[in-house]
Amino acid sequence: MAMTFPRVCRYGLAALLLWSPACAPAPDPPKESDIVAIVDKFYGSVKAGDKKAVMALIAPDAMFVESGKIETRAEYESNHLPADIEFESQTKGTRGPARVAFDGNTAWVISRAEYDEGNPEKYINTQLMVLTRDAAGWHIRSISWSTNQP
Repeated sequence: MAMTFPRVCRYGLAALLLWSPACAPAPDPPKESDIVAIVDKFYGSVKAGDKKAVMALIAPDAMFVESGKIETRAEYESNHLPADIEFESQTKGTRGPARVAFDGNTAWVISRAEYDEGNPEKYINTQLMVLTRDAAGWHIRSISWSTNQP
């Protein structure tokens, strides 16, 4: 039984559509340097007081945790970010090396910062940041801060 031209075209089109996703290029494997660059850009933008640059790095559904409180992205932008900017403008800190881990398009970063506020003991802040990657790149999904104050 001979196939008609339209049937051949339909089968060919179906085969092409099924085959195409398998041939799509896989995303580049995540690099630690890409993640560290996002973290550095986040804290650099906070230090510079650039709210727009900070918020551009944060996913729409991001959640923040500090001192037993949970904040949405909007709450962070209106409440916590201005306090972070003020703190960073008045304090000198040293950020330690970041430890980065990956699982597919998810990364988490643990780092620590020490701030000297003129006290005999340093103010130490440890943070856990979770990032995810989509077609637009890496975005911060959550930050959890833990503080050891003198």
